Amino acid sequence: MSYATGPAAGEFLRMSADRFPDRACLVLGDGTSWTFAETNQRVNRLVDAMRRRGIGRGDRVAIFAVNGVGYAEVLFACLKLGATYVPLNNRLSAGETRVLVRRAAPAAVFVDLRYVEQVRAAIDGERLRLAVVFDGDAAGFDGYQELLGEGSPVEPDVVVAEEDIVGLAFTSGTTGLPKGVLQSQRMIRNLTTAITLDYEIRPDEFRYSSSPMFHIGGQTPVFMHAWRGFPTLLLPQFDVDAVLPWMQSGGLTGCFLVPTMISALLADERVHDADYADLRSIIYGAAPMPPAVLRRAIEVFGCEFVNAFGAGTETGLQTVLGSADHRRAAAGAEHLLGSIGKPAFGVDLRLVDADGGEVARGEVGEIVTRNAQTMSGYLDMPDETAEALRDGWFRAGDLAWQDAEGYLYLAGRRTDMIIRGGENIYPIEIEDVLCQHEDVDQAAVVGAPDEHWGEVVVAFVVARAGREIDPEAVRLHCRTRLAAYKVPLRVEAVDALPLNASGKVVRRALRDRLAERPNL
Repeated sequence: MSYATGPAAGEFLRMSADRFPDRACLVLGDGTSWTFAETNQRVNRLVDAMRRRGIGRGDRVAIFAVNGVGYAEVLFACLKLGATYVPLNNRLSAGETRVLVRRAAPAAVFVDLRYVEQVRAAIDGERLRLAVVFDGDAAGFDGYQELLGEGSPVEPDVVVAEEDIVGLAFTSGTTGLPKGVLQSQRMIRNLTTAITLDYEIRPDEFRYSSSPMFHIGGQTPVFMHAWRGFPTLLLPQFDVDAVLPWMQSGGLTGCFLVPTMISALLADERVHDADYADLRSIIYGAAPMPPAVLRRAIEVFGCEFVNAFGAGTETGLQTVLGSADHRRAAAGAEHLLGSIGKPAFGVDLRLVDADGGEVARGEVGEIVTRNAQTMSGYLDMPDETAEALRDGWFRAGDLAWQDAEGYLYLAGRRTDMIIRGGENIYPIEIEDVLCQHEDVDQAAVVGAPDEHWGEVVVAFVVARAGREIDPEAVRLHCRTRLAAYKVPLRVEAVDALPLNASGKVVRRALRDRLAERPNL
């Protein structure tokens, strides 16, 4: 592989295999592991086998599976080959899968056996050159291990240019039709390098990322760990029973977890059974973290914390609240626990109004950023691309305000803002207060149509383990901490909040619930 501006992302694995051939690279939940040398040879075999089957630079390779070694190897192989990986959400319905597959038009597909029939229906009529099942036999699909056996372990020689598209990732679609995000070699390499710095990563780590690998939050940690030369724990999906033992006695030095997962760990009585001596840091992000939950997590796990915020699929990391900021918060500056920090490495950030002018400190504005890790655009969506990328600045609709020291505080999303009688209400502020109640574990706030006010505040809350929700007690709690117009008109207890695969609350589902039951 050739490059002019530094190592290409496809070189990360080989370079670590040269330096640390006998060090573990990929580790499964049962302890099975592959070294860097073994992983690199397997990936080279896969590249050669794919080339023999007619898959080359620029071809799209769809993946429909849970996290696993094969998934990681296909991603690495695409980076080496110059092909475009297309990780698809394995939780989608058959209809949704069909729509995305047709839009992606892949030349190859890799799939777990459990999803074969769903994928088979989605690719019906498509011109595939290669269809592979990871973990079994299926008519019309090659076996993954057999495919590896067809290839040579020789290192491929492929030129991958800076703006070559190496990833096509579909957004979660929480606000509409999923967009196909075009991710270049430049974006992936720079994002991988940036998070190595912003996550405060050391060279002797052993880390786990809870994000599914169809999400960039699941892909880039694997790339980063390989680039840095330390092992990655791969679990099919997040499960407290699987993750907690590794955190307590499995030698993990760190994790990436979304707030709902941290809440699930804290709710398990076994979480107090260890001192987490090996655990150095927990990176959290992808969704707002209630400060009350963060305080409990700091007390229980006793490690460093780093808050990572960004529209990752489109522009990587945008802001970071580092470990030093968390230590400062623990020393008395507790307001920082509600902050998303300051601009991340290499990120130019502004807060702007509807006309694009910068807002004053303390005022809410839309986050716009520019950096070297921003997408190339949306697949076949020129208007949406032009809207998101204006004069080199990316905007996703996230709102925030900045204090006198430059720390940023989320105010929600532009589309989530509630307007009650002309007053702007930002759900995240109310959710933080709700989670301070002793009975509340998780909360989500949406606006409900109202003939008089236009919109009113409705809260959905999940009780902490062993607790029950008293709606009026929760509203009283809010009245002592919020302006009257921000207090939820109704509080409904639910068993769980609707979440997408990234752990973000799907507010649209809550609004739909209100529309179906207007007299809640």
